[in-house]
Amino acid sequence: MHSEQQNNPLHGQTLEMILNHLIKYYGWENLAYHIDINCFKKDPSIKSSLKFLRATPWARKKVEDLYISILEM
Repeated sequence: MHSEQQNNPLHGQTLEMILNHLIKYYGWENLAYHIDINCFKKDPSIKSSLKFLRATPWARKKVEDLYISILEM
C-alpha cells in the first residue's frame, strides 16, 4: 500500500493544508476565478470553505485538481 501512495501528490495533505496553500498562492479572488463556487466569492473563510468542500465531492475534486496543477508547474 505504501508504494501506491508514493506518486500521489495528495498523500499526507489534508484538505485544510491544500486550501491554505491555494489561498496563499492565488488569494481568495483569484481562487474564486479559477473555481467558481460561492464559498470563495461571498465572505470567504477557511471554516465555511472546508465545510462546503467536505460535503461537496465535485467541488473538492476541483480544489484538489487545481492544487495538483500548481505543484506540477
